[in-house]
Parts: sequence; C-alpha cells; structure tokens
Amino acid sequence: MHQLNDLLSRLDGYIGGSQWFVFILLGTGLFFTIYLGFPQVRYFRHALKIVSGKFDKKGDVGDTSHFQALTTALSGTVGTGNIAGVALAIHLGGPAALFWMLVTAFFGMTTKFVEVTLSHKYRETADDGTIAGGPMYYMKNRLNFTRKNGKKIKVGIILGGVFAVCTILSSFGTGNLPQINSISNSIFATFGIKHMVTGGILAVLLAFVIIGGIKRIAKVTSKLVPAMALIYFIGALGVLFYNYENILPAISSVFSDVFTGSAALGGFIGASVRFAFNRGVNRGLFSNEAGQGSAPIAHAAARAHEPVSEGMVAILEPFVDTIIICFLTGITLLASGAWKEKYENTFQLTDMEIVEGVYMDQNTEDRAKLFDHIKGKQALALFTGDLNIEQGEIKGEVTILQDRSVAEDVKIYHDKDKLYSGLLPIVNGKPTDPSGTYTFIGKSLLSSAPLTTQAFTMGLFGSWGQYIVSIGLLLFAFSTAISWSYYGDRAVTYLWGTKYVMVYRIIYVAGFFVASFTDTTIIWTFSGIAIALMALPNLLGLLVLHREVKSTINQYWIDFKSEFPTERGS
Repeated sequence: MHQLNDLLSRLDGYIGGSQWFVFILLGTGLFFTIYLGFPQVRYFRHALKIVSGKFDKKGDVGDTSHFQALTTALSGTVGTGNIAGVALAIHLGGPAALFWMLVTAFFGMTTKFVEVTLSHKYRETADDGTIAGGPMYYMKNRLNFTRKNGKKIKVGIILGGVFAVCTILSSFGTGNLPQINSISNSIFATFGIKHMVTGGILAVLLAFVIIGGIKRIAKVTSKLVPAMALIYFIGALGVLFYNYENILPAISSVFSDVFTGSAALGGFIGASVRFAFNRGVNRGLFSNEAGQGSAPIAHAAARAHEPVSEGMVAILEPFVDTIIICFLTGITLLASGAWKEKYENTFQLTDMEIVEGVYMDQNTEDRAKLFDHIKGKQALALFTGDLNIEQGEIKGEVTILQDRSVAEDVKIYHDKDKLYSGLLPIVNGKPTDPSGTYTFIGKSLLSSAPLTTQAFTMGLFGSWGQYIVSIGLLLFAFSTAISWSYYGDRAVTYLWGTKYVMVYRIIYVAGFFVASFTDTTIIWTFSGIAIALMALPNLLGLLVLHREVKSTINQYWIDFKSEFPTERGS
C-alpha cells in the first residue's frame, strides 16, 4: 500500500501537482476573462434572472430546469472539497492557500461560462430519448480538421474519447471514492459506526437514486443542496460568533501571507509562497471543478433554446461553491485556531514518517530542518532498523512526523487496544508489518475532515459542532456522488451507447461501498491525478474554439435585445 501511494504521489507530482498544470488552469481562465471582458462580473446579475426562469420559453428542449441543472452541478462540486479540501489546503499551504482558492474561483467563473456554453451548443439526443452533452460532444463536432488534400484528421473524435474515458475515471476519483471515504471517516469519528456499515447503507441509497436517471437526480439535488447549505452555514457562523475577535486577523492572514509564505505557528511548520499557490489552486479546482469539464454535462440537460444563457447560469457555481462556502470554511478554520494546534488522533501510516534523531518544532534550528524536509529541499535520514517499544512508548532517539508535524505523546498499540512491548521492524521510516496490527496514537496536526470537525467544536455549539460537520459532510458528499454518477453514465453513453450505462452504475455503486473502508491518502492522491487527466483535453478544446465562443455570445445579445428590448442585458 505504501509503494502504491508513493507511485501515485510521484505521478500526481508530474501532472496535477505540477506547476505547469496550475498555470494552464489559471491561464485559461485569465485569458477568457480578458478576452470576453470580465463576463463573471458583467453577466452576474443577468445570470440570476435566468436561473429564476424569467426568460424561459415553452417548448425548450431538455430534461431539467435551469435551477435543477444548477443544483445538480452544484451538488457535484459542493462536497468534500468544501469541508475536507479547504482544510487540507490550509493544512498544507497555510492561510495563503485560501487566497489562491478564491483566485481560482474568480477566473473559474469565466471558464465554467465558456465550457458550459460550448457543451450546451453541441449536445445531442441519446437513443433512449435523453439529452447527452458535455465537452466530448463539442470536441467530436468541432475539433476535427481537413488537410489541403481533402483528408480529414479526426482529432476531435480522439480527444472526445480521451475526455470520456477520463470522465469515467474521474467519476470514481472525484465523485465516488473520496466522498464516501470522508463520510465514513467522519461518521466513525463522531458516532462510532463502522466504516463498512456506513458504506453499505449509503451504497443502497445511492443505487436507488441513480437508477432513476437525471430526472430523479435533479429532483433529489434541488432539495438537498439548499438544505445542506443552510445546516452548514449555521454551524460555521456559530464558530465565527464565538471567536469573533479572531475574524479580522484570520481574513488579514489570508492576504498578508500571499507574497511572504505562511510563517510557522504552533505545530504548523510553515509553507512557502510556491507551495501555498500550488495547493490552493489544486484544491480550488477540486472544489469548483472549473475547467475540468464535469459541470457542462449536467448543464447540457437543461431546458434552454440556446446555449449562452445556460453558460451564464454556470457562472454562479464557482461563486457559491468556493467564494462563499469554501471561504466560510477557511475563515472558520483560521478563526478557531484549530489548524495550527495538535490533537490526539490515530495516525494513518501513509501520512507518517519515522526519522533518525530528535527534533523539536519549538526549536528554531530544528524547525528549519523540518521545513526543508517537508518541502523536499533537504531530506532528513529516515529510520531503518528495530524500534524498541516498552508499554507503548518508543525507547530511542527518533522523531515521528505525522501530517507534516512533529507527533507528541505517541503510544503504540497491538491488536488495536493492547499497549505493545517488543521490537518493531522499520524500513525507510515505515513499519513493515504486513498485517497492519500496530496502531500509532498521539498528538499531531489534523487535516481534511477531522480538522474541520475539530474547528466546529470550538464555537457556540461546543461538542455538538462535530455532528453538524458529520451531517453536512454526509449531505455534501452524498450529493456529489449522485451527480458524478450521471457524468460517468453520459461518458459511457458517448463511448458505447446507453446499453452499457447500467453496467457502469453497478460498478459505481460497488466502488462506492469498497472505498468506505479504504486508505484515505491513496484515494485523495488518485483523485488529483484523475482531475488533471480530465481537465487537460477540455482546456485545450476551449482555447482552440475561443473565437467561436465570442461570436456565439455576441449573437446571443443580438437575439436577446431584439426579443426583450426593454430588458437590460450586460
């Protein structure tokens, strides 16, 4: 398992975790923002009118309303990224990572507008009568070229196929595996319910919803999204009101650390400008999915007589998902102070390293060495040999690093509840026991959903705050899994037709169950790779068709003003 995670981490470093991917993502949004004259600002009010149904027409073709398409797409984006993803970004990159999440969302509003417009324009009707759309369809229809000798080069068909395959992979890596994993971990931590039980119950519910197709999915998500947002807002505001004196310093740190990097605080070792930038943009994409090409699949099903209006509805997604919900989560984490404090937890071995020598994170010289080790500049020597354990305590000069922090008060248990005494073989900083019968428990920084859960207990609701996170995470993540099943089945429809959709749904539900008790770190690493593989062909297609996008928007305003002469547009 360690070797698999190391392999996936290296692959993610070359793709989604690399600087070039981050620049392509932000660069595409920046280009279209300037090229189209800041549509996320100019068309925002108009988008609100469209989603309200003001300009709907009888006879518009589609399976869902504007609002249902928006909530379906939002349910696909509002998930663990808003709870666990924000916490992970701040854990890795400090407060400045939240700033880059917001920047990603601002430019992502334009990217969403463009990709949804093109996907809606080239949507098709499947052989079962349902609407099928998404980036693979505009690629198939618009990215083929003809040479001077008349020979056609079917680049678009190839790109569309690549995108569809990546969509299926990403439906597991984004919408399925990390969602149920976060749910089961949170439910176990809060209520003590076993991961497998949670996975089994929710897998049955998931199957019931997705078998009904997009119409049932749209009905469920249109009710689920507002309810889950309200519950989550109440919990977050309870923390902020309780820690009101920390709100302004928290907001200040988000912007003041952008060009300096986040300094070491408490158990937090610190983060460089580059690392905060990379993690913030990466988690921003995971949260709002702008440029990934997933949301256009949901919007393609919307009842609309032309594509640009649906593209404008999509502008609202990153705003709600990241600029509102993620920012609220981030400020809650920072104001509570939970992000920089150590709490007792059970260590995940994939996040743990045992290094030679004793290092103290309160010592300036040691902290500098730890910082260089964590960011990969100068690695510390990993311990290899037999670790002497007496009544659960380590006897020897080693330091345990857990979740990028120096672990304290560590106890080692055997068979979960017995303090261990004896020798424990370690190779390259990791226990070698294949049966996994050794458990490390101690104090360290928290990340992902456990960090958000801890922060929500530090407010007006006290320990009840953990239930708000658990319920919120359950609703957020479950709705994401529902929406992503639809994205995957539209990709299957594109590749092989509707006859194989049911096979995909069965595999999707089975994967959902298995992931409920699978290692978290590997799942998050895999999701980062899947996101990047899906986004790259979509971003390429958008840039190639930039002129068509602009002409389509111009024609929309000509038609709109002739039909609604008294209505103010942009």
